[in-house]
Amino acid sequence: MFIAAETARYKLIACEILYRELCYCAALSPNIVDLQFLPKGLHDLGEQKMAARLQEAIDGVDRERYQAILLGYALCNNGIRGLRSPLPLVVPRAHDCITLLLGSKERYQEVFHANPGTYFESTGWVERNEAAEGGISEQLGLRKSYEDYVREYGEDNAKYLMEVLGDGLHNYSAYAYIASSFGDFRHYERRTEEDAQARGWSFHRLEGDLGLLRRLVDGPWDAADFLVVQPGRTIGPSHDAGVIRAE
Repeated sequence: MFIAAETARYKLIACEILYRELCYCAALSPNIVDLQFLPKGLHDLGEQKMAARLQEAIDGVDRERYQAILLGYALCNNGIRGLRSPLPLVVPRAHDCITLLLGSKERYQEVFHANPGTYFESTGWVERNEAAEGGISEQLGLRKSYEDYVREYGEDNAKYLMEVLGDGLHNYSAYAYIASSFGDFRHYERRTEEDAQARGWSFHRLEGDLGLLRRLVDGPWDAADFLVVQPGRTIGPSHDAGVIRAE
């Protein structure tokens, strides 16, 4: 287990999907956490371009100012593979950001297996609904909600567009909204439920868990849930329950 100093200064580089959750956790942390958020659309650029943008952010961190760099990302389709840092780099063991919102990779596995064909939403997924031009979200028709289409094209046309765009979503049949444990975002939950109804999908609500994100900014970083990559090593997929490893 890597034990953090009682009060430390960390640089946190994270996906904007986790903006509200990580700002909340940083505000409660005993440590000084300086946050930098990168666009959600990086996920749509592919492994190499995403990793290049993240590496650029890591390289820009002042190594004299911080004791470690915290990464608010999961493996994300190998988008963090090959990253290196001049400081200890702390990364949650997770395949994607849904794990970070649910609190553990174990809970994610339970939810994933109990709810096949589910597309997950959260405050960040609703608010940051922009994607890289030509990216997978755009191709699947997920850049806009039913509400967006109604506003732009009218209700009848919106229903037609949802049906047509649904062709790219044949592997999905449900929406799950991951609710925050703070704030009142019921309007986002209702919006997700309306989108589910428009697509003819089922809908259910999941309680979010900030435990993993709290421990990311607070420490200590238990090896079961976090990888601490020392200078001179890089991140790689482990292809086992640990998800990632230092190479």
